Amino acid sequence: MGTPSFPAKRLPVAALLPLKRLRAQLAPTVADGLLSLGLLALIAWAAVQLGGWAIGRADWAVLQLNSMLLLVGRYPLAEQWRLWLLGALLAAQAGLSWGLLRAWPRADRREQGQLWPRHDRIAAVLITLLALLLPAALGLAGALQGRWWLLAAVLLALRWAAGRWGPGLHRRTLKLLGLLWPLLYLLGFWLIGGGLGLAAVAPGEWGGLLLTLVMASFAMALSFPLGVLLALGRRSNLPLLRWGSVAYIEFIRGAPLITLLFIGQNILGFLLPASISPDRVWRAAWVLTLFAAAYLAEAVRSGLAAVPRGQLEAARSLGLNQAQALVTVVIPQALRVALPTMVGQFIALVQDTTLLSLIGLLDLLGMARGIMANPEFLGHSSELYLVLAVLYWSCCAALGLGSRALERRLDPRSLAGRP
Repeated sequence: MGTPSFPAKRLPVAALLPLKRLRAQLAPTVADGLLSLGLLALIAWAAVQLGGWAIGRADWAVLQLNSMLLLVGRYPLAEQWRLWLLGALLAAQAGLSWGLLRAWPRADRREQGQLWPRHDRIAAVLITLLALLLPAALGLAGALQGRWWLLAAVLLALRWAAGRWGPGLHRRTLKLLGLLWPLLYLLGFWLIGGGLGLAAVAPGEWGGLLLTLVMASFAMALSFPLGVLLALGRRSNLPLLRWGSVAYIEFIRGAPLITLLFIGQNILGFLLPASISPDRVWRAAWVLTLFAAAYLAEAVRSGLAAVPRGQLEAARSLGLNQAQALVTVVIPQALRVALPTMVGQFIALVQDTTLLSLIGLLDLLGMARGIMANPEFLGHSSELYLVLAVLYWSCCAALGLGSRALERRLDPRSLAGRP
């Protein structure tokens, strides 16, 4: 009898040398290699064409002269210090949260003990480059450039400090630090809108990227709990609650958003007395909230359907009532399942804010259209639309990256302490 032969085991791609790893990923076969070369050539050609246009033929004066309009709209110049203060607070909280997440890693155990993992180093370099190059590209004055540099310095300094000393904090302290985000959100509305000692700035003076972020964040913050309640109502045993939730969800999902925005702007203005009728900005914000809640309800309902009924029965057998079992056992599992779909709805919501320009609000797209209507900037729409595309992509990419990081941290295997 001959010696039995066993097939050779192939090493995983991650264990190969860099060049061999690249070849294994891009050209495992001849056909795959040719396809990869063709795609790389196409990408290189597109990058050369875009770079040649951006450097040689594009006129970026339209962006330099209107950068603050795109960012904050017609927000009073004397009150813009509030926005810089809010930006500094957001940078500080973002750096603190970033560092604490790295101080308590769950998804990737290889990151434990590393103050600056590889992806964090790349992110820090990108933030530094943006802080150095973006203000100059926008044509901002020296004082404004210094403020951008200060925001980046605060972000990275607190990221380092939280990552350095975060492991020594108690977990209860970490939970209390998480409450700073909703408090900072409320503080941000006070700084932007004024009141309680600050001069009031009417919502009609908000505009540009500021208005887009305010509308999108407001709708996200309120549509999430409304969507969860609607999903629970649709699965309720009470007929009135169930059919009421079904009617609302199906009506909202069956009507275009632009139609609902026109209804909110026109019909509500006639039906409600002037003393209690909200501002046009807040009417649109509530329409966006109610619209997103209907879609989130279906996403949450799919997550609830994916949770085995035995989970609820087991929780009830341990002595929990119906509400406690839902809040502590069923809903967390359902939200983990529905998280990718919900984030997709949030990304679509950011993109849907472009419809606000059709009802007369000067959001980011509306402000750009107003700039392009100026005879001085006719023929420079390509530059503005490219900048708008980058800004919207940045917002949506941040949501996508955050959701993937949250999915990894909520993975049951990482929560159980398994690699």
